[in-house]
Amino acid sequence: MVQNYFAVGDNVFLTAVFAMLPILFLFWALLIKKMKAYKGIFFAWILTLLTAIFIFRMPPLTAVSAAAYGALQGIFPLCWLVFNAVFLYNLIVKSGKFEVIKYSIASISNDRRVQAILIGFCFSAFLEGSTAFGAPVAISAAMLTGLGFPAMKAVVICLVGNTFPVPFGPIGLPTMITVSTAFGDNPSALLAVTSLVGGIMSFYALIIPILMLIILCGRKAALEVLPLCIVTSVCYIIPNLFITRYLGPQLPSLLSPIISLAGLICFLRIYKPKRIWRFDEDPSVLHTVVLHTVIAPNVAEPDAEQNYSGVKIAHAWLPFMMLTVFMVIWSLPQFKDFSAALPIKINIGEWPFLHGFVYQASPITETASLYAAVFNFDLLAAAGTAIFIITIFTKLIFKLQLQVFWEVFVSTLKQLKFAIAIMILVLSIAQVSNYSGISFTLGLAFAAAGTLFMVFSPIIGFTGVFLTGSIASSGALFGNLQRISAEQLGLEPIITITANIAGSAMGKLISPQSLTIGAAAIGLSGKEGSIMGKMVKYAFGLLGICVIIMLVLTYIY
Repeated sequence: MVQNYFAVGDNVFLTAVFAMLPILFLFWALLIKKMKAYKGIFFAWILTLLTAIFIFRMPPLTAVSAAAYGALQGIFPLCWLVFNAVFLYNLIVKSGKFEVIKYSIASISNDRRVQAILIGFCFSAFLEGSTAFGAPVAISAAMLTGLGFPAMKAVVICLVGNTFPVPFGPIGLPTMITVSTAFGDNPSALLAVTSLVGGIMSFYALIIPILMLIILCGRKAALEVLPLCIVTSVCYIIPNLFITRYLGPQLPSLLSPIISLAGLICFLRIYKPKRIWRFDEDPSVLHTVVLHTVIAPNVAEPDAEQNYSGVKIAHAWLPFMMLTVFMVIWSLPQFKDFSAALPIKINIGEWPFLHGFVYQASPITETASLYAAVFNFDLLAAAGTAIFIITIFTKLIFKLQLQVFWEVFVSTLKQLKFAIAIMILVLSIAQVSNYSGISFTLGLAFAAAGTLFMVFSPIIGFTGVFLTGSIASSGALFGNLQRISAEQLGLEPIITITANIAGSAMGKLISPQSLTIGAAAIGLSGKEGSIMGKMVKYAFGLLGICVIIMLVLTYIY
């Protein structure tokens, strides 16, 4: 099969209309029909196959093979990482140690502004680096409401505070998936995109803390603790810039929030707000409360005492400490070389009925060129494997019974069943689109926007997250489109891939998935529309800043 980007009426724009059918259907299914996400994406998957076969003349066996190829890429590494990350978190919750972790953070200050920054900014960003998929917003908002924050305020500031770390959580997966979709296995492209995204997200990390506090308590009260916001941001930005420039996407949302949290705690030893800001309905004395997460119910009860010793706090944090250390080790070139020498791999090689069956054509390539399809996965070197090893250590450290370990495993599988299905289907859609020529046709059509494409580029990523709830899924859907459009316009594809990721981060603010999980965590189920109404202005305001940054990077810098 030679890809045909002018399959309908020998016209790329008319062909692009048909290529858009699965995406337009997804808009209709999720926004108008209010269909469940997994159902909408399943039907979009069917429509993509039909479009590939009947519009782009892809042989049915080749189309099914491309779908299977994408599905396996959805399982490894995407589902493998996400499942183990959430499994680790659920084990910590089940042990009761997460209550100690929450207490250790919440008890640092009784000023509501400080608590909002500690939990909604620092701790939420750390959770994004280890769990993601809505859990950081849910956990952080539940912690704040448990401390006495109004539910609506809690979820809004946590949604805003969860924007800047999402390209690198969990363990850098969204950025890795987007780059892999666009460039394949290209370490230099991955590091270049990571560096650019890290710089853009550092700018957002500078403005987000003060924006959170303005939402919480108004401009005047927020500016009273401006030094605290600046210190928190700077302590995040410095390591974030270094890590994204030299180490890659796995560590920014793990190390940077911890350094920011430590810097804030140290700064509070020498800096005290002129007044303690509290809600009008707050009691005169803040009582420490036991906070129970809604993400994993029926957890073990923590110790009855409220003042935990330093040893108990350190013990509770051990899995997260190990996670950070393991991710450092797993990101080292020496470890990757060591792993590559071991036979712990899934090596399929040339994908049957796909590799050698599809050729790209002009104007994507000068002459008809083989579109390769090869699957090789280093299981040991995968971040998901590192996290799975940590789950075993966590069982031993917290002395959990094997039965409890298995129960949490099964409950995590049930918890993520629809999310796993969505990830597999989205990657499957992406590869059917790539090998049929759908993605390339859309890229050629979008290139007609000329210089305006850099306005649309972040909006495409924003839209992808609104539809799928995930930056990784948005990157899988539109990464190739962004690269192709850039190449046709003579732009640097690294810039458009960066724009897709940065725009996607802003889309998390009004993603139905984020709103649903956040609302459920604080007892506001059914109020998602009200939350979205409050978030729209922040989402589009931050997206507008993203568009301006990308225009400057493209046409000035």
